[in-house]
Amino acid sequence: MRREIAIAARTRAKVLILGETGSGKEVVARSIHEQSARAGRAFMAVNCSGIPETLLESELFGHTRGSFTGAYRDKPGMIRQAHGGTLFLDELGEMSLRMQAALLRFTETGEIHTVGAETAPVRSDVRLIAATNRDLRARIAEGAFREDLYYRLNVILIRVAPLRERPDDVPVLFAHYTRLASEAYGMPTPELTADAAQALRAYAWPGNVRELRNVAERLAIAHLGRAVTPADLPIDRPMTGAPAVPSVPTAVARGADAPPSAVVDTLFERFAAGETFWTAVREPFIARGLTRQDLSNLIDAGLQQTNGSYRALLAVFNLPPTDYKRFHAFLYQQQCNLPVAHYRELRRTIALPVIASERPSVEA
Repeated sequence: MRREIAIAARTRAKVLILGETGSGKEVVARSIHEQSARAGRAFMAVNCSGIPETLLESELFGHTRGSFTGAYRDKPGMIRQAHGGTLFLDELGEMSLRMQAALLRFTETGEIHTVGAETAPVRSDVRLIAATNRDLRARIAEGAFREDLYYRLNVILIRVAPLRERPDDVPVLFAHYTRLASEAYGMPTPELTADAAQALRAYAWPGNVRELRNVAERLAIAHLGRAVTPADLPIDRPMTGAPAVPSVPTAVARGADAPPSAVVDTLFERFAAGETFWTAVREPFIARGLTRQDLSNLIDAGLQQTNGSYRALLAVFNLPPTDYKRFHAFLYQQQCNLPVAHYRELRRTIALPVIASERPSVEA
């Protein structure tokens, strides 16, 4: 990885970084910038999934005063602010087709078309580094990503392996983040027993380095006053290299008379109001407003309704059929792709966690 970063840093070529969420794609992008001839200039990062399409164009290319409602002053845009430096486009795979066309135009000409401006476009010298956790080739096949933009940005390709594929990195990263957290909070650096160190290496780390950093910080804050044992580790079980998929769905284990989940109730109310899975579930999950157990409970409730059909579940969650691969990949990454055999056997013999009339009726 360091060699690939060094090679990319010696050039002005565009870079495409692929890797799962939390695997360190922005760290790679910043390393390329800091080792390049542009290190003394700005490094501007934009999260393409965190900005609505209506505002992303203005965020990138800038706007003039009065060009739209709320444009009370001129705004230069991040491309112009990054002139001479590097622009990092994170979550590129979430960008709309219209914005992809605008970005393609910029990559071809280097010209900035400011929103609402009547003057001629200006040129900007910016190095583009883009990153995504999506399979862009699959997105191209679905018609959701422009093939010409893909090849325009894919000059140098760097793949960041998930943490579960590089277990030797775990103790090094863990020691680094526990030291930083201990210094920040004025706490002694926690030590691990041999069993705890092995447990960390064996854990699948679905949240990758971001999850490891959070675990290290929590252990530093806990200040146990002794060596950390496997039981002290704030990580999900089982700690194996394979996705943690329950052999029996949670709802089956707890029985049909279990009390309803308030979180699941609320989410289904949002679906009934027209919200999609991406906005009602994924966004708060990424922001840690929902837990993995909440997500698992939701999928469990949905599969009960659809008799174990994930494709039918798309309609329940207000998703188009073309989102099937993305939806399944997200569940797999978060270890919430529950097995469907139990649901198909049970059919509708288990009571749903919320009132059936409050949900869209979907047949398998």
